[in-house]
Parts: sequence; structure tokens; C-alpha cells
Amino acid sequence: MESGGPFRRRSGAPHPASWGVALDLGSARTRVRVGGRGPVLDVPTVGLPGAARYPVRRGVIVDADGCAGMLGRLLEHRLPRTARPLVVLTAPVLDLPAYRAAARSVVEVLRPRSVLTVPGARAIAVAAGADLSRPLLVVDVGAHLTEVVLLDDGAVTDAHRVALGTGDPGAAPGGIVDAVTRMVAATLRQDDASLMPAALARGVLLAGGGALRPEITYRLTGRLHAPVHVVPAPHTAAVRGAARLLDSARLHPSTRGPGALDASGMLDASGARSRASPQRPRPAAGPPPQAPAPARPRTTGPANMA
Repeated sequence: MESGGPFRRRSGAPHPASWGVALDLGSARTRVRVGGRGPVLDVPTVGLPGAARYPVRRGVIVDADGCAGMLGRLLEHRLPRTARPLVVLTAPVLDLPAYRAAARSVVEVLRPRSVLTVPGARAIAVAAGADLSRPLLVVDVGAHLTEVVLLDDGAVTDAHRVALGTGDPGAAPGGIVDAVTRMVAATLRQDDASLMPAALARGVLLAGGGALRPEITYRLTGRLHAPVHVVPAPHTAAVRGAARLLDSARLHPSTRGPGALDASGMLDASGARSRASPQRPRPAAGPPPQAPAPARPRTTGPANMA
């Protein structure tokens, strides 16, 4: 190892094999946390000169080389040259297999010893400290993609999405709320296991940049007739949840050598595997049916999600 420069290992610094990177590649913003406890790096998702201007579009990596170049430039001075980090990567629920393959080629620029993918909704729930043993409805309103995901025992049981977000020109809060309401209604119709009543009684967990807009939160509370719990710092919730999973993932046997877990090998906060139901894309539902049983509309913090 060189004796000087930004990559010199200082006394007491983590061993290269112990480094970890939590990564959330969004259409508009890329968020990274190195080591699981450091500050969240939050930068625009833009390619280097000569590459695609926007290498991630609506949850799809369209320019892997450009995305890798952006990531390498962001982290070149934050990881030692000898580091072989464990990477925990968030992914859109409905495109998990395809996204995982593309994202793995992107993170090769970091020379990872292992790459683990986790559904973004699950990472959000971990960041919120939610009790994953009970049904939970997660709404993630991003810049160009909005997802509604039903979790049970930490596993994805149903998911819907729409290619609409706060960064789309002319995307009014009312339009985003309408789309979320339709997806929640579709989840209710398809709820064969009768998980949704318990999830709605518990309250909706709201994250993403859209959760920073009070008009969206207020309208969702009224339309869904259910409590809406906004995750603290909702725009970075996914990467913070992925960072919390780093500690348990480091102890998992699958991370002791090169490779990656598949969609059925997600890790929860305790390090145990959980099931992940295969998902198929569904179009946004039509007009919503009768809303759930009314409750007094209110918006609360995440304290009641435990």
C-alpha cells in the first residue's frame, strides 16, 4: 500500500475486508452511506461527460457504464484501494431480478466481495424501526416512480407501481395521491390473505421525496382514511435502512466470498433470511372501490409503527 495520499490506511482504521457500502440508486438522486454509520452522501444521479445524462430512469438502469463512472467518482476517495466492500443495494420491488443483474455490473467498479439486494420498501421499514412481524403497507413516492408495497413478516406479498413522481413536469399532488389511492384499492381487491385491514389499521408508512410535501401527506390521510406515518428524513430512508442491514449482513455466510444473494435470500435486521414472493408487474388500477372503513384522518410520526 502506498505510504501517502487519501488511500493510506491510518492506525485504527477498519480492515479492508470490513468495509461496507449501502447504496440507493434513484432516478433523480443517488444516496450512499459508507460503513453503515457515516453521513449519507446525497448527489444527483447524472452520468459523466460522454455518457447518458440520466443513467437511471424510473427505476431502470439504462446506462450501466455511466452509472458505474458516477459511483466510482463519488467513492474513489472514500474507500481504500485495497477495500473489498460488502454492498447492500436497494432495488425497486417489481423489477428486482432485472435490476439486480444490471446493478451488480454497476457496483463492480467498487470491487465488492459480495452484493446483497433488498427491496426498497423493506429497507424503508427497517429505517423506520417498524415491527416487521406484522402486516405493513409502505408507500414510496420518488421523483419519477411511486410504489405501494404490502409486507408481511418482512416479505413482499404484493406490490404496485406507477411511473409518476414529484419530479415529473406537471405532476400535481392530487394526481400522485389519486395514483396511490388506486394502487391501495387494487391491493385491497387482491388481498387473499386478508392482510390489508390490519395494515391500514396500523397505518401507512410513507417515504421518498414526496413525503416531504405536506399536501401529499394530508391528502393521503383523508383519501385512505388511515393514519399516515412519515419516516424521519423520508428521502434518505431507503439507504439508511440498507445501512442498518450492513451489520447483520456482514455476519451472514453468503457474504464471506464473492457472489450475491438472489431475491429469495433477503436479509432482515436480525440477519435471518426471509421469503420474497415473486412479483409480476401490474398496471395501475382503475377507479378505486369503496374506501376502507373511515377513521379520523391524522398524520403521525413513526413511533406507533413499532
